[in-house]
Formats: sequence, C-alpha cells, structure tokens
Amino acid sequence: MLVNANNLKGVLAVVAASFLWGTTGIMATFTTNVSSLAIGAFAMGVAGVLLVLINFSYLAQNYRLILKQKMLYSLGVLSVTVYPLAFYSSMRISGVAIGTIASLATAPIFAAIIECLFSQKVISKQWVISFAFGAIGIILLTAGKENTLSSTANTYQHTVGVVLGCIAGITYACYSWIARALIDKGVHPRSALSGLFGGAAILLLPSLWFTGDNLFSNKTNGFVSLYMAIVPMCLGYLLFSYALKFIDTSRATVITLLEPLIATILAVFLLGESFQVTGWLGGLLVFLCLIIQSVKLNFSFNLFKSNKYNL
Repeated sequence: MLVNANNLKGVLAVVAASFLWGTTGIMATFTTNVSSLAIGAFAMGVAGVLLVLINFSYLAQNYRLILKQKMLYSLGVLSVTVYPLAFYSSMRISGVAIGTIASLATAPIFAAIIECLFSQKVISKQWVISFAFGAIGIILLTAGKENTLSSTANTYQHTVGVVLGCIAGITYACYSWIARALIDKGVHPRSALSGLFGGAAILLLPSLWFTGDNLFSNKTNGFVSLYMAIVPMCLGYLLFSYALKFIDTSRATVITLLEPLIATILAVFLLGESFQVTGWLGGLLVFLCLIIQSVKLNFSFNLFKSNKYNL
C-alpha cells in the first residue's frame, strides 16, 4: 500500500472541488421563488463563460484539436447542458437527499461502464470496494437525515426525481469521461472542460429569458446566483479538470461521493439540522471511501474475462 504523489494531487483536487460543490445545496436554500432550471442554467452557463475567459489562451492553442473531435465534443456539450437542469430539478422535485443520492451515487457506476465500453479500462477491486463503501455511506447518510426533513412529495414525484437524478448521473459521468478523452488526445485539461462548458453556455444562457425572472429580484438571490456560478461551478471545475490529469474518471466520480457528506456537515453546523447515528456511520464510510481511493493497491480483476471489454 503506497501513496502515489500524482494520484494524491488528483484526489486532493477532487476533494476540494467536492467541498465547493457541497455548498450549493446550502446556498440554494436562501433563494426565494427561483426556478431550479434558472439556477442550473445560470450557474453552469456563467461558469462556462468565466472558464472560457480564464482559459482563453489555452483554448486558442487547443481549439483545433477539440474541433477534430466533433462528435465527442458535441456529446460533451450536450451532457454539460443537461446535467445542471436534471440535477437541480431532481433536488427540487424529490428533495435534496433523494436528488443528491440518485445523481451522485449513480455517476461512478455510469463512469465505470463508459470507461469499460469505450476506453477498455480494467476496473480494480480497489474501485469496487471503495465504491461500495461510498454508496452504502451515502444511503446511511440519507437515511439518517430523513427524520429531520419534512417531505410533501408523493410517490410519483419521488420517481420523477430519481429518474432525473439518474439522468444527471449519466450526463455527469459522460462529460467527465469526454473531458478525460480529450486530454488523452493532447488537449490541455483546462481547455477540455472550459471548451465543453463554453459550448454549453451558448445553449443554457438564452433559456434564462424564460426562467430567470427572480434570479436578481433581491440582494440575496443575486448573491447566491453569482456565488454558485463563480465558486462551486467555475473554481470547482477548474480543480476537477486539474484532477483529470492524474486520475481516471471512474476514480474521480467515486471521490465526489464526498459532496453529500460535506453538504450534510454544513447543514448541521450552519442550518442547525441534526441526524441519527446511522448518518454519522454513513459519513465514516464515505471517509473510508476517500482513504481507499488515496492509496495505491496492487490488485484488479475482470468480470468479463472472455470479453474484449475489461471491467
């Protein structure tokens, strides 16, 4: 068991990004009469513009490489566009707990499947064990919060929320894998994500004409909207793009299971929420998930030994 320096850099970058993303749910509670579609479109759209401006010199050097991968790039832009709309809508419809777990717990599975089918990556026992700890931890964390939250959503709403969460999970995994694929083809990491986000901004920002009436209706709404675009989205994805230089998408998405844990801890200290022992146990398992991802273990296995795709 060894700690790899480059691997650790990637892990720490995703941890930092997850911390920033974990603040979005807390901040969103301070808005009034703001559509989940508007929050998603503004946060990701403005972040896309900022990322393009910040990384303009990298994009100027790499845009030809990106445009050579037209189909890949187009799918990535579409994924970035759909992700925030599905994610924030899932939380709004079925509640933060269910929406978050549906989105973030499914993303690592989709990421592993995508890497298996298109990158022929060998998924190690380390990943499987880590994911198991993380997924069980998130379930316990959610169960531990259920008694402290009131919910008026019916079964149909929960189902719709879970479906939207799964859509968010697969689109998150998809654009993360595409960003890594572009990096592997010689595109600078900062160009890869900023190029995808910039393309998505072109699609997302015009939708605010129909959904964004109350984004700046008061100072609080305005502050939260700008915060979510600049800090979690822009800065968070700069960190995430840096991490993809060192670790695979499947590993990065497993580490992002820290996000709901961080959100829960912040809710306890900032909003006065409380949860049961099962919640704390879930938090411990998510922490163990991170530890397992931070070390280098030398074992792997194939589920389909005779298949050309290794999992």
